[in-house]
Amino acid sequence: MKFHKEGYQSLILVLIIDLFFLFIAQKFSEITWLKYTLISLSVFLLVLILQFFRSPDRKWTKDNKAVVSPADGKIVVIEKTYEPEYLRSECWQISIFMSPINVHVNRYPIDGKIIYYKYHPGKKLVAWHPKSSTENERTSIVAEHSSGEKILIRQIAGLLARRIICYAKENNTAMQSEEMGFIKFGSRVDVFLPLTCSIQVQPNDDVTGGVSVIAKI
Repeated sequence: MKFHKEGYQSLILVLIIDLFFLFIAQKFSEITWLKYTLISLSVFLLVLILQFFRSPDRKWTKDNKAVVSPADGKIVVIEKTYEPEYLRSECWQISIFMSPINVHVNRYPIDGKIIYYKYHPGKKLVAWHPKSSTENERTSIVAEHSSGEKILIRQIAGLLARRIICYAKENNTAMQSEEMGFIKFGSRVDVFLPLTCSIQVQPNDDVTGGVSVIAKI
């Protein structure tokens, strides 16, 4: 199991806090309840940060006809909707909620060319709120498939998320299942697809980023 590079700063901070807790535990070792509470808290924080920033190796999906999930999590929305920012058309919207225990690496759902990227500052509504897609802090990325179809991927910060990281740049090439970015601490990813796509998932399905096929082009 690999530790993601975006977690280095957080890991260093947790290690400093843990060293402080262990110093206090040693200094007041005669107070048994305090000693073991601080030791337990130190272990909990370390395990929490290691699991949150884990980046497991997987057998990545490579299929030019497939749209793979850009994130680990649960399907919370599948609906037809109007996408006003770039596509300006009726689309399928598929939303994946990422809980704090999910892997938080985001991945490109298709091969293609990045033709649009924009960062939007915004609110911190809970990630499953219907308005989080348009009112929360977010990034929007549009990738153009070799067929000419355009897919918009939106990283959305949730109530706990405090930083969205996106590696996409306009005119760069998106490689299916390769890293697109990272969202720290609870979040959501929306995918907007042409209506001609065949949806392959159902609400409440658990999906794996870079592996699960959510639609077919």
